[in-house]
Amino acid sequence: MDPASGRPRAVGGVVLRHLDAQPPPPAEAPDVTGELHREMLETGTRPAATLDELDRGVRAARAAAVEAAASAGTVPAAIATSPLPADPTVSEGDRYRRMAERFGLAVAENMTCGCHVHVGVDSDEEAVAALDRVRPWLAPLLALSTNSPLWQGADSGYASYRQQVWSRWPTAGPTPAFGSVAAYRETVDAMVASGTVLDEGMVYFDVRPSRRHPTLEIRVADVCREPGDAVLVAALTRALVETAVRSWRAGEPAPEVRVEVLRLASWRASRTGLDGALLDPGSWLPSPADDVVDLLLNHVGDALDEAGDTGTVKTLLTDLRARGTGAVAQRAVLARGGDLRDVALSATL
Repeated sequence: MDPASGRPRAVGGVVLRHLDAQPPPPAEAPDVTGELHREMLETGTRPAATLDELDRGVRAARAAAVEAAASAGTVPAAIATSPLPADPTVSEGDRYRRMAERFGLAVAENMTCGCHVHVGVDSDEEAVAALDRVRPWLAPLLALSTNSPLWQGADSGYASYRQQVWSRWPTAGPTPAFGSVAAYRETVDAMVASGTVLDEGMVYFDVRPSRRHPTLEIRVADVCREPGDAVLVAALTRALVETAVRSWRAGEPAPEVRVEVLRLASWRASRTGLDGALLDPGSWLPSPADDVVDLLLNHVGDALDEAGDTGTVKTLLTDLRARGTGAVAQRAVLARGGDLRDVALSATL
């Protein structure tokens, strides 16, 4: 963002060229790379075994983004959509050009920032089994992370409007249970063969086995305003995958829930975050968001305990509930008499 106006600036190419001109960073350094639009940077942490290690990694990645953005006279913001009106610029490269040609306004407007969590798995079979079993619990993760209430200068009425914009992609969203690696591969191969998407990288499922890493990638959260919120989402995600894997190994079937219902659960989380009702993954009826989050904690409790994460997760969740999500923080700036510039700059790192 421009540090004076809070408006997005299309300097991604400048920043990346600056990074390319620097000496190679140490192996443990976070990644800072470009994204679909020149107004965006992507940061990535190194694999972490503990929440303390992850917290340090998240903060190091944000510090690296600050340093990189400064090379172009800008500041980065941990925000999932721009509060101020923006006319995004597609980044350089043949793949991005082809995406823009094929998907038109869906690409032009999709300047959104999410938080993707990779959890290590031992095999493709384990990844697909976990995918099938985590599906009912993804909406609470979105609700905890909501950080995009404003869109093109107006309040969208949603806590995560990013999720609504992201849903325009033809491959985005929840999936049915696949049951096997073969069924998953058959589905993905058919989607690519249809010619609708450019390649497998554009299969934007809420959860997918990574193509490049031995991980399961969970892709539902907004980028989090606070580092601790990102750690909280990651901790719950890891525990959710571990719980799913244990269920699979015990021979328990994946829960039966229709994709249509999962879409409704995601929509509710996007609409009100933690301030309204979410769908209870047991009954699929509306229930207070705090109660559904507590159900999630209970569901993954054993995995949190065995990882030594329970105390940290409860502390982070208590903090989040006390101050509210990123969406609450943005609206609070406006409620205090601030303007859209103030909202944007309040999220800078």
